Amino acid sequence: MSIALESKPITAPEARAFGNARCLVCRECRAEQPLGPFYACPECFGPLEVGYDFPSVSRASIEAGPKNVWRYADLLPVRPDIATIPNTEPGYTRLIRADNLARELGIKTLWVKDDSGNPTHSFKDRVVAVALAAARELGLEVLACPSTGNLANAVAAAAARAGIKSVVFIPQDLERPKVLATAVYGGILIAVKGNYDDVNKLASEIAGEEEGWAFVNVNVRPYYAEGSKTLGYEVAEQLGWRLPQQVVIPVASGSQLTKVDKGFTELGRLGLVEPMPYKIFGAQAAGCSPVATAFRDGQDVIRPVKPDTIAKSLAIGNPADGPYVLDVCRRTGGAVESVADDEVRDGIQLLARTEGIFAETAGGVTVATLKKLVEAGQLDPEAETVVFNTGDGLKTLDAVADRVGPAATIEPTYAAFRATGL
Repeated sequence: MSIALESKPITAPEARAFGNARCLVCRECRAEQPLGPFYACPECFGPLEVGYDFPSVSRASIEAGPKNVWRYADLLPVRPDIATIPNTEPGYTRLIRADNLARELGIKTLWVKDDSGNPTHSFKDRVVAVALAAARELGLEVLACPSTGNLANAVAAAAARAGIKSVVFIPQDLERPKVLATAVYGGILIAVKGNYDDVNKLASEIAGEEEGWAFVNVNVRPYYAEGSKTLGYEVAEQLGWRLPQQVVIPVASGSQLTKVDKGFTELGRLGLVEPMPYKIFGAQAAGCSPVATAFRDGQDVIRPVKPDTIAKSLAIGNPADGPYVLDVCRRTGGAVESVADDEVRDGIQLLARTEGIFAETAGGVTVATLKKLVEAGQLDPEAETVVFNTGDGLKTLDAVADRVGPAATIEPTYAAFRATGL
């Protein structure tokens, strides 16, 4: 496959192009590989992640940094001057104390990490920023991805800001707001007949054939995934440099959950927080819940499923990091749970009604799962808890369109208003 593009090459690698990153490390056999556009271990075909030689980092040095993900540049695989290079500057989003929701659910202390405030209104801006930094240093010319929607928005926007071309592949039945919010940036958008797993397979084939393409979640995936650590860093910093006791995180590929855990662990090792036990809970929609099913059945192998849920941003039937999600949740004493689509809608409305936060369907999954975990006694209501809202509800309006609307339609008179009985 070949698409004619007038691309502006991204700058070639320089010294310390990847900052304090030292190598790529296999998550299975722990073999080390050089930094480059690689994502599979040549020894055992396991997935690769970034290994570091971290310098001495202080709370003060981080707090003096920019109000975005680059305040953590020393802990990411990026060049030291990354903050001076044009990008969408995501991160440092609100951590909101959710007292109203806490009272309704019977939780003592509850926070919402609201990533809908990012440039394209989802957490994907974080991971794309780091992937783009890697693409620049590797000299790759086209920013690309397979996506369930939010990543498509983020890639198209980041490429536009960087002045390079983007090519984004999406399932044909994606929510229309997400399609429009990708196309508006002027990149190439291709709809594929099939679900996300079909799209991802196609993208992997293209990545193996086309030179100069940075598929953010394929051939530069190890760098891309590191962006999710910044969620964990920010939560700890915003809590006054301490770790929460429990977190509930939505699971699609599973990378976000595993990297938040990695972020918490790194902060403890670096002495930036007091190491303490915490529990991580994963949230999936019942119509695409292979990880929750494996957890419930005590299995280590994830059996792929065909997605059938309104939570399209989580509709990955064969999640790459699924086994690692199981490891994290079991190791920390957490769990992976799933909720039905009607519960997802309830979760969206519950968060909006109690805290004024309009979440997309993934946030509805997370809030509904939080409620289910509390009711089942799996989550300690006395422990400080953080839930992650990863996207804006304006992206998935159809999920609640038939549930909300005007209380009445009246003539423009006081008498008509009184007649409503409101």
